[in-house]
Amino acid sequence: MSVPSFRPKAPSFGMTPKRKLGPIEPARNRIRTLTTVTLFAIAYAAITARLLAFGVADETSTAYYPVTPSVARPDIHDRNGSILATDLPSYSAFAEPRRIVDVDEAVEKILAVFPELNARSLHSRLRGESGFTWIKRSVTPAEQQSLWQQGIPGVGFRRETSRLYPNGPAAAQVLGAVNIDNQGISGIEKWVDQSGLDALRSAGMDLQKADLTPVELSLDLKVQQAFAHELHAEIERYNAIGGAGLVLNVNNGEVISLVSIPDFDPNDSTQALKPENINRINVGVYEMGSTFKALTTAMSLDSGIYNMHSVLDASKPLSFGRFRINDFRGENRPLNVPEAFLASSNIAFGRMAMGVGVDQHKSFLKKLGQLDRLVTELPENATPIVPKNWQPVNTATIAFGHGLAVTPLQAAMGVSALVNGGHLIRPTFIKGSDVSARTIQDAVIKTETVEELRYLMRLNALSGSAKGADLPGYYVGGKTGTAEKVVNGRYDKTRVMTSFMGVLPANNPQYLVLVILDEPKPTKDTHGFRTSGWNAVPAASRIMRRILPIMRVAPKLGTPENPFPYVTAQRPFGINRIQTDQPNLTLTNL
Repeated sequence: MSVPSFRPKAPSFGMTPKRKLGPIEPARNRIRTLTTVTLFAIAYAAITARLLAFGVADETSTAYYPVTPSVARPDIHDRNGSILATDLPSYSAFAEPRRIVDVDEAVEKILAVFPELNARSLHSRLRGESGFTWIKRSVTPAEQQSLWQQGIPGVGFRRETSRLYPNGPAAAQVLGAVNIDNQGISGIEKWVDQSGLDALRSAGMDLQKADLTPVELSLDLKVQQAFAHELHAEIERYNAIGGAGLVLNVNNGEVISLVSIPDFDPNDSTQALKPENINRINVGVYEMGSTFKALTTAMSLDSGIYNMHSVLDASKPLSFGRFRINDFRGENRPLNVPEAFLASSNIAFGRMAMGVGVDQHKSFLKKLGQLDRLVTELPENATPIVPKNWQPVNTATIAFGHGLAVTPLQAAMGVSALVNGGHLIRPTFIKGSDVSARTIQDAVIKTETVEELRYLMRLNALSGSAKGADLPGYYVGGKTGTAEKVVNGRYDKTRVMTSFMGVLPANNPQYLVLVILDEPKPTKDTHGFRTSGWNAVPAASRIMRRILPIMRVAPKLGTPENPFPYVTAQRPFGINRIQTDQPNLTLTNL
């Protein structure tokens, strides 16, 4: 029996025996190779196209950046064409966190360029999964170049528009400011948005600076800067905590200058809404003190109850129960109307208003716009503080400027109506604004009353409480005001706000100039006094001396011929024993 032989089979390890290739196999291999190469070429072409798209894409496009671009705004000019605000192109740095390769390295390099950034916040945003985050808005060209040189993947720049105020704090409270997205947040800037720019934006209009007509303000930049410079000096001179000033064209209501100190630089928008930087002329609400006596005088003379010869008893205090009204350095005798105006007698004016009556007093002040909110182009405004239960004592105190708080612009509007012929005109900050559309009421007082008040204001600047405000050749008239400030619900005798409201020329006023000092202190030059005649009046004189030539208001030699014909035609009245260096001042020596 034979045993069969056995040879173990060699392992193949998954290999198949070679076989002879047919004629079709090389062609298939070439097809596979070409297909693979083609697919790789298409992929690389797509990647290249995508990179080129990033490189040449419009930087203002929102295709890659899920944020709204900053918008163009119109230039703002002063009345002479000087630029007050304009747009400039700028760049902002951004990051795309999903593309950041090394967050720690990116944060370190970014902080090397922008050390003011918060490292913790930056790190948190860059390690997130969002597609976009700002690093810093409105970077300088040097910062942009420095960040480029860091070579951080996922970091880039976007072209935007930023606002520039080339004159710094000049007219800051009027201009207002914009936010980081170039949208108005206060002042005229906010008014521009509310006047149509917002609507155009919302409609998707791609606005460019060249498409927008500049806004022309009524302000004069040179006057504004000179007024602010002088007022700063006066605040320092009297160690006041602040001050404000206004130049108003009484015939058309255009504001030529508005100064409020402390002010701010609108290039730093974070300062615009700070409480200490409010517009004291348009937003501050104050008891205006004896400047209100101009309104009381006009009301009383216009009522026909009083005339220039009327005599009021100022020999003793005016009493309301335990409440007594006294005079500061009073005459302690009966006074006719001109004497009461010169002496600024609280007692006489209290009696005068009481003679007219509470209802007629309220009606007159309302007619002059003193009891309602004054609305101008500036979005910021304030409501007057009016007594809820108006009693006779309120009429007596409001007659001399206590117990009713208004904005200084509101008070200036009222006095302007009394001296411009009786036209109550809403003030404006826009050059050439239609006067008829802003005329609230004509003939608020009689033309005879207008002249009488002009005369009294001129008389007061010569020899009354406003003595010292007169400038040779300008025929200034005016009224002073000193009001104790209310602190914790009570009048504080140690804190006062002083003011001077002047008109010129007094016989035919063109301009009203208002100067306010907040908490001026007694000085050696004021002999320990802090009332308006010792600080606001000389301050106004120095300010007017500086700004009137800039306004091209030339002085005139001599005095106007027959400046007050109606008053002259009345029977002469004496002005005697007033504390003045001209004790017998009459019409003949105006």
